[in-house]
Amino acid sequence: MLRDTYGRVATDLRVSLTDRCNLRCTYCMPEEGLQWLGKPELLTDDEIVRLVRLAVTEFGVTDVRFTGGEPLLRPGLTGIVERCAALAPRPRLSLTTNGIGLERTAAALKAAGLDRVNVSLDTLSAEVFQRLTRRKRHGDVLRGLAAARAAGLDPVKVNSVLMPGFNEDEAPDLLAWAVAEGYELRFIEQMPLDPQHGWQRDGMITAGDILASLRTRFTLTPEGEVARGSAPAERWLVDGGPARVGVIASVTRPFCRACDRTRLTADGQVRNCLFAREETDLRAALRSGAPDAEIARLWRIAMWGKKAGAGLDDPSFVQPDRPMSAIGG
Repeated sequence: MLRDTYGRVATDLRVSLTDRCNLRCTYCMPEEGLQWLGKPELLTDDEIVRLVRLAVTEFGVTDVRFTGGEPLLRPGLTGIVERCAALAPRPRLSLTTNGIGLERTAAALKAAGLDRVNVSLDTLSAEVFQRLTRRKRHGDVLRGLAAARAAGLDPVKVNSVLMPGFNEDEAPDLLAWAVAEGYELRFIEQMPLDPQHGWQRDGMITAGDILASLRTRFTLTPEGEVARGSAPAERWLVDGGPARVGVIASVTRPFCRACDRTRLTADGQVRNCLFAREETDLRAALRSGAPDAEIARLWRIAMWGKKAGAGLDDPSFVQPDRPMSAIGG
């Protein structure tokens, strides 16, 4: 098991498969992109599967989420999913994606053993999408969502970030659309993970702002902490249900006390928190021929030192040096 000094146990593994992305979202990376990791720096498919196997069989991890960058850009993705789905005990497998390419891959990923997807979509407007992402791919995302639904990757969750000057007034429209389409919408407060370090606490759209906007059109009934468990999203029934909407308030309502996550970057570093400033190198151990017992020891030490909280609600918070695309969301 992966336990820390505060008694939290990590049962949810987030695995970044690549730092590359085919969008340039303003809150994630600069327009020109970043200096991508070279292929030799990335974990191989075999190394990823070995680490996932270790997490599942040695540590009791029950949920594995593949992230990026954009994980659909990973050439061996379907094979990785298939091999992880064959593990015993079988973990629940999910994917966080921008949806571009999902139209042609959803069915194959479902057949390989993927259980569900989270798709990022911040706006219903193609024009606003282009301003936010600097790409004309809005239609691709919508078709990707429909393909995921058709493939049975349920529940299909949609992640939305509201940004001042772009889409701050879209919360009610996004929720009405998601309910009509059968998607589960989750709003995420903008987090300080951009390489430009341009995030500012003042002026950000908070969970309180989002809920106030939604309540102008919907009746929201809280599910409560028992239903939430260790999930990062607080959830509400929409107009009595069964539709739900979630809000992940990482900045204004931190949920660190219930955190059950451990993270692997695309280049094989363990991070015990999305906002950690320290990493533990498992790639070097893998490539030096270390046995599973040694890799497990390093991983346990990394998680033991996890801090009580990320500190986002502290004005003295210092943003991690690595951008979101390298860390994995």
